[in-house]
Amino acid sequence: MAIELSKEDRQQAIASIERYFRENMEEKIGNIAAGALLGFFLEEVAPSVYNRGVVDAQERLQARVADLDFEVHEAEFAYWQKYRASKPAR
Repeated sequence: MAIELSKEDRQQAIASIERYFRENMEEKIGNIAAGALLGFFLEEVAPSVYNRGVVDAQERLQARVADLDFEVHEAEFAYWQKYRASKPAR
């Protein structure tokens, strides 16, 4: 599954790369080079980040499903136990 950005997000990412180079590197990077670098990272690195996010989401959902029984469990066939407890002794 290819990871793609919206046009607006891509423009913001390219601007961020250009700013990073301006503020942290000894050379500037142009718009086209920043776009190419972004494309490289989206193809090479982003799948690892995406996959980690999927694994994290799966683990979180599995933990929630495991807790489901405790959160919504109802005792079965408990009417007579409640009935006896609420009835005065003879």
